[in-house]
Amino acid sequence: MPVLGALPAEALSTDLVADYREGAFLFAAPSGVLLAEGERAVLRSPAEAVAVLERDEIVVGAVPFDPSAPSRLVIPRTVRRGAPLTTRPRPSVSARWLSQHTDAEAYRDGVRRALELMAGGALRKVVLARRLDLVAAEPVDVTELVAALAARDPRGHTFAAPLDGRTLVGTSPELLIRRTGRLVLSNPLAGSRPRSEDPVLDGRHATELLGSAKDRREHELVVSAVADALAPFCRELTVPTQPELLPTRSMWHLSTRVSGVLADADTTALELATALHPTPAVCGAPTERARRVIADLEPFDRGYYTGVVGWSNAQGDGEWVVTIRCGEVAGPNLRLYAGAGLVPGSDPDAELAETGAKLRTFLGALGVEEPA
Repeated sequence: MPVLGALPAEALSTDLVADYREGAFLFAAPSGVLLAEGERAVLRSPAEAVAVLERDEIVVGAVPFDPSAPSRLVIPRTVRRGAPLTTRPRPSVSARWLSQHTDAEAYRDGVRRALELMAGGALRKVVLARRLDLVAAEPVDVTELVAALAARDPRGHTFAAPLDGRTLVGTSPELLIRRTGRLVLSNPLAGSRPRSEDPVLDGRHATELLGSAKDRREHELVVSAVADALAPFCRELTVPTQPELLPTRSMWHLSTRVSGVLADADTTALELATALHPTPAVCGAPTERARRVIADLEPFDRGYYTGVVGWSNAQGDGEWVVTIRCGEVAGPNLRLYAGAGLVPGSDPDAELAETGAKLRTFLGALGVEEPA
């Protein structure tokens, strides 16, 4: 879908990732690349942004995990668009890392406590996250980091969004919603295995994932929730009965592409994103119960991690992805996040290993290893 073709833009650039500089907004997706610079207005909620879309051309930015918390959405001064990413040279990040801190043991304990809560039956799934903090000898070059992430997985959704005093960066595999005219698409992911450079082992991981009853249950919860959230907005909705395998550089994922036709052409991409967020892929089920468990068990505020990031234009078209495989940069400090979906039968060591595999999306771009 040539979604970005509807955007008002300057002349096409051949490499907008190379043109990106810290402070701009970048969204590099399989549908195309968008680079927005400058700020005509800063908006603090999706509802405010939807109202502004009636008279302004485009809104870009990020919405946090907690929908009631302030968003960081911007009406930019200039917008450029480009073709989808292709395979590109892999630049290195020149930062010299001085220290790393992981909360691995605390994460295992949190998983055990969550499984105890599930035993009573009031909670079907919860997604618990952990952090990995790195400190460099000098401010991290965000431009280098974004280029490295984009080169590592050009089929993903690489983003950079300025926050207040820091930058949200990452490469998300999960499309929350894409709207082009009346056509909508959501691609929920749940259930995963790590990739391997050994093709035999890599194939074994993929086969295990596709046949895993535990991962299938987790995936079905997410797909059902996405379909239920989209159904009131659509006159047609197609939900495949079986998931597919979606490969990224670091992970195999169970994937289902849910597509539909809007009943009302005035329903915007940002309104749909708000209706879908947060899905059980990043929160759990039932949603409110899972949100309370997350608040009790995670020893940090997620902020924009597992929120949404993307853009919408004046016609209501747009693209928003789930803010995963990401981190926040502030000077020499880099905080990374990764989570795993827990259902009855989950194993604390296996879930910790899954978060470690997901962190490799980012750590591979940095050229560093996760601490034991």
